[in-house]
Amino acid sequence: MKRLGEIREIWRYPVKSMQGERLDAVAIGERGLPGDRAWAVRDEVRGGIRGGKKLPALMMCKARTVAGVGSAEITVPDGDTFLSNAPDASARLSAAIDHPVTLWPLLPADALDHYRRGKPDNEDLETELRSVFGRLPDEPLPDLSVFPPEMFEFESPPGTYFDAFPLLLMTSASLRRLQELAPDSAIDVRRFRPNFVIDTPDGVDGFVEAGWAGKSLRIGDAVLELTMSCPRCVMITQPVAELTKDPAILRAVVREAKQSLGVYATIKTPGAVRRGDAVELMA
Repeated sequence: MKRLGEIREIWRYPVKSMQGERLDAVAIGERGLPGDRAWAVRDEVRGGIRGGKKLPALMMCKARTVAGVGSAEITVPDGDTFLSNAPDASARLSAAIDHPVTLWPLLPADALDHYRRGKPDNEDLETELRSVFGRLPDEPLPDLSVFPPEMFEFESPPGTYFDAFPLLLMTSASLRRLQELAPDSAIDVRRFRPNFVIDTPDGVDGFVEAGWAGKSLRIGDAVLELTMSCPRCVMITQPVAELTKDPAILRAVVREAKQSLGVYATIKTPGAVRRGDAVELMA
């Protein structure tokens, strides 16, 4: 096996599209990190589960897992804090983001109507996609054929609130390279929402994880199958905490990184992962 680096950061996002929590260790299960994207919001205007692509104000909210109670603690920008399963949680969140939504835990995979996509904001498909992916008229759209076919009918794979796959990995090399390409931007990991940030050795430069798709990694006691690079959308330009809106970040990703940053993964062998654990490419 070839050592690629070590785990620098571990992130979990209890509510889809809200700011997450940093962990020191985690036990990866067959479906990813326990408690990751355990809750999401449903758009009560157009229907369907929605995230930061359509409701960017969600990205200014924070969420953390509350052990033993089956819910997440949500903090909205004005400091109001409540549990995701509180009777008035949906009303308080709707007021905070100025849009009618309801909070939902994961439902079974056969609750297909729950996971089905809501109405688009624009009936013209290209216009809708350019809005979602934040592409300018002269920029290409991502190749959507690489996504699982179910993603065209459902907001997420039924039974999950993941965008496509249960894990997202990024490297420190990619973050450094993007900062070089967008020197006036704040390249902060919170914009990109990975589960794992891999600290690559000195001398490793560029968007290295783009070449890992189709391979297997051992991280800690777990083995992951790397599926595809992550096409980036308008979410990475939106305000997060003290970070301001910045379209220049997406321009650099589209122009210099083939529209993608980070790599998706599925779980081949569950296991414990800790900060500092080795990341190894399996032969």
